[in-house]
Amino acid sequence: QVQLVESGGGLVQAGGSLRLSCAASEIFSINAMGWYRQAPGKQRELVAVISSSGATNYADSVKGRFTISRGNAKNTVHLQMNSLKPEDTAVYYCAGDRYYSVYAAEYDYWGQGTQVTVST
Repeated sequence: QVQLVESGGGLVQAGGSLRLSCAASEIFSINAMGWYRQAPGKQRELVAVISSSGATNYADSVKGRFTISRGNAKNTVHLQMNSLKPEDTAVYYCAGDRYYSVYAAEYDYWGQGTQVTVST
């Protein structure tokens, strides 16, 4: 069973930056990795995903502010979050799967989540 471990969440003021990281226990079952988030009372939503070849998709709400990247060790994925807004506050989940998709339901592997809180 593939395990995903996130790190890097925390509390930041509006306009600040955070970098999230996620490491998979193995890469053989994973080609696509990404980030989703869930705010209280809301459904889990796409933040950004990246394929093994570097193709990416971003939510419109984060385009130009967030950047997803794969590490040199292909079992890692990072999310650089700049110009953070209070509406970015959520639990951020790392996701991984053999196949690339923007749909959360199609990802088999999930991390435990890391809290990101953006204060005004």
